[in-house]
Amino acid sequence: MSSLSATLNLLRPSLAPPPPSLRFCDVRNSASSYCTSRRLALFHLGSALPQSQLLGAKASELLRGERNKLEAAPVANLAQAGTAITKENALEWVKNDKRRMLHVVYRVGDLDKTIKFYTECLGMKLLRRRDIPEEQYSNAFLGYGPEESNFVVELTYNYGVDKYNIGTGFGHFGIDVEDVSKSVELIKAKGGKVTREPGPAKGGSTIIASVEDPDGYTFELLERGPSPEPLCQVMLRVGDLDRAINFYKKAFGMELLRKRDYPEYKYTYALMGYGPEDKNPVLELTYNYGITDYDKGNGYAQIAIGTDDVYKSAEAIKLYGGKIVLEPGPLPGINTKITACLDPDGWKSVFVDNVDFMKELE
Repeated sequence: MSSLSATLNLLRPSLAPPPPSLRFCDVRNSASSYCTSRRLALFHLGSALPQSQLLGAKASELLRGERNKLEAAPVANLAQAGTAITKENALEWVKNDKRRMLHVVYRVGDLDKTIKFYTECLGMKLLRRRDIPEEQYSNAFLGYGPEESNFVVELTYNYGVDKYNIGTGFGHFGIDVEDVSKSVELIKAKGGKVTREPGPAKGGSTIIASVEDPDGYTFELLERGPSPEPLCQVMLRVGDLDRAINFYKKAFGMELLRKRDYPEYKYTYALMGYGPEDKNPVLELTYNYGITDYDKGNGYAQIAIGTDDVYKSAEAIKLYGGKIVLEPGPLPGINTKITACLDPDGWKSVFVDNVDFMKELE
């Protein structure tokens, strides 16, 4: 990893070290620059996040200038032969691309405490954990099955930062369980916080309950029986649901699995995904009547999605209203190809080459 470390040093040659409380990559509504951390460079996607609000506008400009020198290389050029697509063939290509949701990334204030809660209360397994002292952070992957086939969570702990603002835009993570009441009893016995007791969902019959992890992230427990993907949902709030549905269908190739309106509760939601919701994780997009913008905080980060071609993925995203915040190409020092984007509401996603991702897991 010596070549990668050298590359990272090039990215911030003239920047004074930030104070200890700010030594982390921040996603607070910024798309101007991107933190190419070693965590992302290994494509374990832990700390690859914008830095403009972390280091300030002037520092961000310096960082971006150095980064652009690297991105000027032909390998990161969207105009590579054979990668260009148009609106006429983009929809077909996106639909046929082999995509799946890989993991969801967010920050926590105490990694050991959070791992304990997820394993003992939510029944997840600790799949991997690593500490990067030279970059002042640690991360851990947890889930209900191997990363090669299952959707998992990636927790990032930044040294010296014990609290994050979750904001009002992030909603919840969803977990399928066989018995919601028993799950809630276990969580209570372990000292977990239950914010909604078991009962039917509003306007439906599915038994649900809500609990909070040590950092205040909400997990919705859904009584559905055994599932190949117990970690089943990521819910985000959007300001224009039809716009969001159109974007995720065309740019991401997701299917609209379900859409329901609840005028009595003044909200509408849509489930988007890459297959039936009983077998695949879904993105739940929620529109609350009259609310068009949300505080995204600095806790929740992004979803990672596999693709066969990050160059074509980036072009499709641009064609359908997304904003590329990291141009597609191999990461400095290694061959993992990625691209990162913002949807029309400012939520970030990262696309990673499927073959490269599997090599990274070997």
